[in-house]
Amino acid sequence: MIEKSIYEDYEIDFSDTYTSDDAYYFIFNKNRELYLENEKIARDIKDLNINFSLFIGKYKNKDCFVVNSDFDKGYSLKEVYGLNHDLYLISSKAVLINDWYISHQYCGRCGTKTQMDEKDMMLRCPNCNQVHYPRIAPAIIVAIRKDDELLMAKHSYHKTNKYALIAGFVEPGESIEESVKREVAEETGIEIKNIHYLKSQSWPFPNSLMLAFEAEYESGDIKVDGDEILKAKWFKKEEIERYDSDISISDWLIQRFIDTDSV
Repeated sequence: MIEKSIYEDYEIDFSDTYTSDDAYYFIFNKNRELYLENEKIARDIKDLNINFSLFIGKYKNKDCFVVNSDFDKGYSLKEVYGLNHDLYLISSKAVLINDWYISHQYCGRCGTKTQMDEKDMMLRCPNCNQVHYPRIAPAIIVAIRKDDELLMAKHSYHKTNKYALIAGFVEPGESIEESVKREVAEETGIEIKNIHYLKSQSWPFPNSLMLAFEAEYESGDIKVDGDEILKAKWFKKEEIERYDSDISISDWLIQRFIDTDSV
């Protein structure tokens, strides 16, 4: 995963009316694919059919815009990560703004056409006064240790047969620590202890904030539901099959387990 802060190269700002003659354009189509010119950020949008354009601040000292357009094929975010980590970092913010604007052009409460706020990145309903900010969904991911072994599970929704760490979304009304315990109990049937928060990662697939934890096994036998979780078992370091990319905080957690002596 990327350790660099997005704010090393980016200054936040926002406007739906600002224009510029010297800018970077993060152009997305309906499939959330990024338009690149020779694997670089677009510097011109004159030849594109533009649905909307939003000024979102400065990237590497130049104005930058989120642009939505109709084009057939671009680069997925994971492909962008493979090309350029810095470009992925800012693109992962831009695509979330793109998603937000598309999803909240009409009020979800009364259906009225929303209006852009004059100061903030916010859409407001002129009828019922409901406000619509960009949405992120907090989710937990946890590396559970039992002596010198790591708990991993095979998820039904994963396209590969590889095992992964336990993860899940935070439910309304619960703390993130409660979410960790609940997800582990629901997915594997075991109880854990010594839950310890480590760090977080923006995860735009589609709009999560991943909160990474470590924990220790306490009690219980593994029991999976056979629906969301097909299998779960304990792995020694040398038995873990890694994913091809280190894009996810999951890879960081697994590497941390490999590098850490058993407790």
